[in-house]
Amino acid sequence: MGLAFAMMWSSAFTSARIIVDAATPITALSLRFLLSGLIAIAIAWALGQSWRLTATQWRATIIFGICQNALYLGLNFYAMQTVEASLAAIIASTMPLLVALLGWLIFSERLRGLSALGLALGFAGVAVIMGSRLQLSGDLDLTGVALCVVGAGALAFATLAVRGAISGGNMLMVVGLQMLVGAAVLSVVAAATEVFIVDWSAQLIVAFAYTTLVPGLLATLVWFWLVDRIGAVRAATFHFLNPFFGVAVAALLLSERIGIYDIVGVAVIMLGILAVQRAKIQPR
Repeated sequence: MGLAFAMMWSSAFTSARIIVDAATPITALSLRFLLSGLIAIAIAWALGQSWRLTATQWRATIIFGICQNALYLGLNFYAMQTVEASLAAIIASTMPLLVALLGWLIFSERLRGLSALGLALGFAGVAVIMGSRLQLSGDLDLTGVALCVVGAGALAFATLAVRGAISGGNMLMVVGLQMLVGAAVLSVVAAATEVFIVDWSAQLIVAFAYTTLVPGLLATLVWFWLVDRIGAVRAATFHFLNPFFGVAVAALLLSERIGIYDIVGVAVIMLGILAVQRAKIQPR
């Protein structure tokens, strides 16, 4: 389940790149959230779950809908008009590192030696990749990269802000409702900033259906099953595979060029994320 989650989560960047090459990004993403949310709510309702949530659950639903969907994914979709899928996946994969960093800066959480080492390794890996791409291409879209970074920060903030808040059952219903929150916010942005244009093709339809059903819905379900089986901290360790899978899928399906410094940087980031997550696991 952990490997399946990491692969599905990482592959979303490649399918997103295909979508934004053929359609206006914010409108497409809003439609994706609308469909994923309605499907999740329908399944949750069929399973007997209720949308009568507690105040804490509603707070978590709104925060996640705005930060994870509207900001994190919205900014990534917009940025991937000019940023390669592999690079967007690498930046997004630093989320566990940002959670640890923000926990230390905002909540004064103590960083163990292994956590501090992991943070240093993770951000060093990102620096290696960014430096090599700037040196080789010289036309790296820094604005797009900055949007990806802000998006990853928004997701990290949401993760910290709602720690322990999503409890009390109705998990699939919460997932569906937070997708609808993201769809509502993004639809307003799309109406104000975009004229919907789409270049229809079989590739676009497959990519949109895949993004809606697999990373959008199935990966979320697998994540909750994984957390229920082994716990949230140990489950989060599988995030260290995301940089590798994200780069590999983009290279395989989009023929994005991967250099030696990309490989070195990805390996260092993976070690950093693994170190941070392992430091959180209390010895038995």
